[in-house]
Amino acid sequence: MTEPNRAMPHQTTFMRKLWALMWPFFSGDQRLAARILLAVIVVLTLASVGFDVVFNFWYKDFYNSLQNKNEPEFWYQIRKFSILALFYILINVYNYYLKQALHIRWRKWLTDRLLARWLSDQTYYRLQFTAEPTDNPEQRIEQDVYFFAINVIDLPLGMMNAIVSFCSFVTVLWTISGPISFAIGAQPITIPGYMVWVAVLYAVVGSGLTYLIGRPLIATNFGLQKSNATFRFGMARLRENAESVAFYRGEPSETKELDSLFGRIWMFWLDYMRQQRRLNWFLNGYAQIALIFPFVVAAPRYFTGVIELGVLMQIVSAFGQVQNALSWFVNNFGGDTERGLAPWKATIDRLTSFGDAMDSTKELRPGIATTKSRAAELAVENLDLALPDGRTLIRDLTADFKSGDKVLISGPSGAGKTTLFRALAGIWPFGHGRLRMPSNTRALFLPQRPYLPIGTLRDTLAYPGDADGLDDQTLQAVLTDVNIGHLSNRLDEEANWSHELSMGEQQRLAIARALLLKPDWLYLDEATSALDAVNEQRMYKLLAERLPDATVLSIAHRPEVARYHDRRLEIDPATTSASVSAIAAE
Repeated sequence: MTEPNRAMPHQTTFMRKLWALMWPFFSGDQRLAARILLAVIVVLTLASVGFDVVFNFWYKDFYNSLQNKNEPEFWYQIRKFSILALFYILINVYNYYLKQALHIRWRKWLTDRLLARWLSDQTYYRLQFTAEPTDNPEQRIEQDVYFFAINVIDLPLGMMNAIVSFCSFVTVLWTISGPISFAIGAQPITIPGYMVWVAVLYAVVGSGLTYLIGRPLIATNFGLQKSNATFRFGMARLRENAESVAFYRGEPSETKELDSLFGRIWMFWLDYMRQQRRLNWFLNGYAQIALIFPFVVAAPRYFTGVIELGVLMQIVSAFGQVQNALSWFVNNFGGDTERGLAPWKATIDRLTSFGDAMDSTKELRPGIATTKSRAAELAVENLDLALPDGRTLIRDLTADFKSGDKVLISGPSGAGKTTLFRALAGIWPFGHGRLRMPSNTRALFLPQRPYLPIGTLRDTLAYPGDADGLDDQTLQAVLTDVNIGHLSNRLDEEANWSHELSMGEQQRLAIARALLLKPDWLYLDEATSALDAVNEQRMYKLLAERLPDATVLSIAHRPEVARYHDRRLEIDPATTSASVSAIAAE
């Protein structure tokens, strides 16, 4: 008794989250088009079932004309069939077309919704700090949404089709199959519409056995989707770091890792094959028996002359429709790795768990209180910074950074310099203290490895701004200034610039970006570490000349960089303390 009680809350939660994925689409800004499309699809589906009923009666007349060798009636039925088939084809073609239209609208709506949640409030960044980090969010947004949108249309509409078909054909089957009489001992028994009860019993037994045999497919599909996504991510990560791997001659290690990742796919796929094989044994046997079963059951009445050939064929057709409607669960449980109840359940689990993970990032509220001030300074008060594991990096830091200050932040690797920048950017959730930030100012952070979006060089230079207001002469001049003038004739070339350019060229391009965007506050996190000393000093000199009023906070290790700063903030990891001193006094 305990197992059902445990299952009920899970099922309730599942249905609630499924409803949360469905209802907003039909009540939001897409509601008019979504409702119209769905209404038309429902009408066309009902019309298709109506034509199935008409065809069922056509079978009787057509086969009776063959049995009676009535040639005029035969050709009349052929003409009638041609007209019916034309409209039937028209209905089904547009039904499929409109389902595709509804699918892409639903997929776009859900994709936009998930992307908005993923990109808002640095959720994409904070997900890595949740208790159970979400694997492969890009796969959930692309592939899982695709699978969901396919099945959320096909499966419910298929169920509706099955219900309407059952209601339509059960009356026909009840009427034309007639009663069956037999005796148990001396007790005579008559069962009216006996073919209906046979179809119901056949489908109920089939559905129950399908569920028992195919239930393990739900967990297997979930694991298969996850392992496929992890394998793709592993290959993408190798491609993104191809040069580093090549320098390390890391191919054997990468091969071992990718083989291990694919090994999980292999194991899940073997489980899937075994489980699907068991299910297919049953499903194929079930389907084959269903072809002859109505003939076997109805044959005695035909051979005794109670019914004609046309009525027999009508019974077989109606039985097939009723049995198929009742077997909707059987026909849709396993499916493949994309379609069917089992993969759909796995897909919904992945989407809903992704949503839960994004919601959980809201619990990672930064303990650092940030306020805006009209004063042109950044004030840090009693700031403590820690790592996700709780280890303290910086304790009780209090400092003021005024407009125009040039501050060098130094300390050994791992002391917390980059984490301090994360806190100043407002994206680090592990810490306490207060920050008073200047209002109405523009800040730009340049990390050691610049982010260069795939696109034109023009757009890459302007990122995250807009390149429309920057003319070619300005862009070419700034490229020359940072000593990458050889790129001046490639402004409108689209490329993956992080692969096209060396790390030194990437860092100089990022400096050019700062010169173009002219931020009020500029944060340099080892942004010139890949440059030689001459080029590094050239970059700092350019920043000092072109952005004289900007406040610059730099993380750097070379002592020559100190001349371009007037103060130093030194972090001591041994004592987790930080102190500010004037560089001129050193």
